[in-house]
Amino acid sequence: MANNARTHLTLYLTAGYALLIIYASLYPLVGWHDSGGDPLAFLGGAWPRYYTGFDLATNVLAYMPLGFLCAAALHHRLAPLPAWLLAVIFGSALSLTMELLQNYLPSRVPSNLDLACNAAGTLLGGWLGARWGARALDRGQLARWRHQLMMNGYGVDAGVVLVAAWLMTQLSPETLLFGSGNLRQILDLPPVQPFLAERFVDLEAVIAAAGLLAAGLIVTLLLRRHARWLTFGLLFVAVLIKTATHALLLGPTSALGWITPGNSLGLGVGLLLWWSASFLGFPLQRAVAALALLLATVMVNVAPENPYLHNMLQFWNPSQFLNFNGLTRLICSLWPFLALPWLMIYRPRRNESDY
Repeated sequence: MANNARTHLTLYLTAGYALLIIYASLYPLVGWHDSGGDPLAFLGGAWPRYYTGFDLATNVLAYMPLGFLCAAALHHRLAPLPAWLLAVIFGSALSLTMELLQNYLPSRVPSNLDLACNAAGTLLGGWLGARWGARALDRGQLARWRHQLMMNGYGVDAGVVLVAAWLMTQLSPETLLFGSGNLRQILDLPPVQPFLAERFVDLEAVIAAAGLLAAGLIVTLLLRRHARWLTFGLLFVAVLIKTATHALLLGPTSALGWITPGNSLGLGVGLLLWWSASFLGFPLQRAVAALALLLATVMVNVAPENPYLHNMLQFWNPSQFLNFNGLTRLICSLWPFLALPWLMIYRPRRNESDY
């Protein structure tokens, strides 16, 4: 049973990463039209006039995890060499499909160099995955730790992917701390109320506290009772990611710009609420997590625009990370609407040591 769960996790990670590549490759998904040209003409095009080493490295590195995960997943049924070859074929075919579709997007330009770099990334990642992927993900120390620390049951693998996606939401400098589910970004809707500094502090605190409580309980629900202290470590990692993102995209002086009175209060209250709720039984923990998730999502959607974030982003050129920024915004907007169904379907196997 444990082996099947681990196999499912590898498949979920492969499928999830492939979907992320598709979205990032086609972002912003608007303005589709047929230019009338040959969609395969880019394959025989000359060497691009303008390119940078950063662009080449990004295209290689973006497809390495796909090759690694795909080869690791295939290695359960195939020998290493066939698993590697099929992973390379899959990654190259996906890249070719994305380049072909970019012919119909005015903001994107298909490139044979991008295709070659993507294929190279899949080739290298697939080789690593065929050699060490299954051992690392399914039979190595990581798999043993997972078996010792995490629950068994229906929905555990999906929960792991969900937590990984939550960590990715912290990569967006445009969002409030632990605030996700903002549908205004997707639907391009205006704020529902004006900004008032004294009221915004309270809203910020509620969003941070409720978001931390929901995410913390989701992690706690996945862990065995003796390992639930790891939830605090994961929350600390999320804060580090938020800090590093601000430092990298907005400059070292803005690394701690997210620490506001509202966020500080929300962190303290959220940690206290999570610690108290962690002693509840499974049904109550799930109910509290769902309520906190709903509260945080509602508050995010009714909160006014934060002028500090707006002014701070004037110094950041998101076009340098256009695809990545669009990807993190999408995950941030959709995360609560994926987490709530998971809370309803998650069924851990009951064990006296876990409850």
